[in-house]
Amino acid sequence: MIVELSPRKFAVPEFVLGSGASGLLPGYITRFGSKRVLLVSDEGLVKTGLVDRLVASMRGEGLIVEVYTGISPNPRSAEVRNGAAVYEEKGCEVIAAAGGGSVMDAAKGIGFMATNKRDILSFEGIDEVELPGPPLICIPTTSGTAADISQFAVINDTDRRTKIAIVSKKAIPDVALIDPDVTVTMSPELTAATGMDALTHAFEAHVSRAASPVCAVQALKAVSLCGQYLKRAVRDGKDQEARNGMTMASLFAGMAFSNAGLGAVHALAHPLGGQLDLPHGICNALLLEQVCAYNYPDAPAGYGELARSLAEGLCADGFCAQGLCAGGDENVKREAESVLRSKESPDADALLGLLAGLRSGLPLPKGLGEAGLSSEHIPELARKAWMDACLVTNPRKPDGKDLEALYARSL
Repeated sequence: MIVELSPRKFAVPEFVLGSGASGLLPGYITRFGSKRVLLVSDEGLVKTGLVDRLVASMRGEGLIVEVYTGISPNPRSAEVRNGAAVYEEKGCEVIAAAGGGSVMDAAKGIGFMATNKRDILSFEGIDEVELPGPPLICIPTTSGTAADISQFAVINDTDRRTKIAIVSKKAIPDVALIDPDVTVTMSPELTAATGMDALTHAFEAHVSRAASPVCAVQALKAVSLCGQYLKRAVRDGKDQEARNGMTMASLFAGMAFSNAGLGAVHALAHPLGGQLDLPHGICNALLLEQVCAYNYPDAPAGYGELARSLAEGLCADGFCAQGLCAGGDENVKREAESVLRSKESPDADALLGLLAGLRSGLPLPKGLGEAGLSSEHIPELARKAWMDACLVTNPRKPDGKDLEALYARSL
């Protein structure tokens, strides 16, 4: 079948993928004709030794390096302002970011403030960034956020207790150095949360109102890889094949959602993360099933394709041979095999069963109530979610009561 194509623009940064890619950082900085670098990271990565290694490699090439590690999970607006002040005071010319989504999003915000001379919160929304930031090189240390290749940056507005989404092609980094070797220090909890973030990116991109055949290929492959490798990476962080697989899943999902947009899971997750200071991946993991059930009637074909791709990953060759198929859960294995054998498109129950099976056994809260959400928070969270830019591309248009119900069902 020939697919009808209308003109669409797709944007991704230059990226280098593979073991040792992070070692190319000094050379890329030099190519920009820059000498003074602001390295943005966090204290957790200082403890792993990665920050010291990167600083030594840059200084070894004659570069002047300033280090800013004042970034928290869910990066605060004040932390971005502080980083921008360091960038200005030290006369930096380029930014390198080594970390997870919080670090990379903060680095994007620092750059926007440096060139536009505006407060970080003024960039909220779609295409609100006038001038591009200085050159930005990202080294992702987690496998899920894909901030290293996406046109999104999410910052915690601590006054309003919500996260703002900045969506702009100017948020796409200049270079991403994607090195699975630097992800092996992730804890099982962080591996699970960021892996579910990658899965959610792929799911929302595939059923987005701005979905495309190009993004479909990327999203479906990402889902299959998550099904195959997520539980393995959680079980053994030094399983290099699993780390490579989740690195690829994050990359493919990132390319898909950056160009197709997201949906209600992210719209609901942003105020939730701001209210409870929860990791973004955990918010997504606990909302995904209920949003899929809500959206399914408006995108049954897309969700059916997602279910089949997830089943393929759960039953991948070699994975089952090791007794790890579907994470060792025989019920999930049977469900996945049933989906693959059927000539019919998987229904909502089959999809939700696979998602619940993937999430079972992962070191995540069982629901939003266990994560700290109280029913009294729900009306205000729903009001904030209603204003989130990610709702624009959700396949179904919810009202405020729908959003409240989705929070309540996820408790």
